[in-house]
Amino acid sequence: MEQLNGRVAVITGGASGIGLAMARRFAAAGMSIVLADIERAALERAHDELTAAGAEVLAVPTDVADADSVDALATATREQFGGANLVCANAGVGSRGLPIAELPLADFRWLLGVNLFGVIHTIRSFLPLLEEADEGHLVTTSSIAGLMHPPGMGPYNASKAAVLALTETLRFELAERSPHIGVSALCPGWVRTNL
Repeated sequence: MEQLNGRVAVITGGASGIGLAMARRFAAAGMSIVLADIERAALERAHDELTAAGAEVLAVPTDVADADSVDALATATREQFGGANLVCANAGVGSRGLPIAELPLADFRWLLGVNLFGVIHTIRSFLPLLEEADEGHLVTTSSIAGLMHPPGMGPYNASKAAVLALTETLRFELAERSPHIGVSALCPGWVRTNL
């Protein structure tokens, strides 16, 4: 996408860290912003900040690990703005730094639910809106950990590698089916966030 002014951006994990930085940048470029986050207090603060700066903002409490919650986000986006042009599947959580053998299964389920299934749910819920738009782009937040796999980060590494593979696959699929939709994976290194 080359023209951002007047378009609609949806950002999961948008109330802090990389997601909030994206929201600030897109709002400054004239985009309407849909912020999704599970942290309600942070979501309210981000909404108030962006609104005070002059952006049109819809803030929707969202648990990306829950498909119905992400579907509700897509419905709210359609109702408020008629669709979406840029969707950033950015919500993510970190692991506890323990070796794989010492982590309870619940840690794996929780982290994969947010980091991997959150992206899956976002793609499935928002792809129809992007396909309806004249121009669209989907960005997933993977990580350098999707390319390099240091110890003590097993579930995180696995989730981010899976996000990268899913994103690359979707890019090839959409090149045939919906060539007006771009697909990118963001693979940042260490970033000072609340992750």
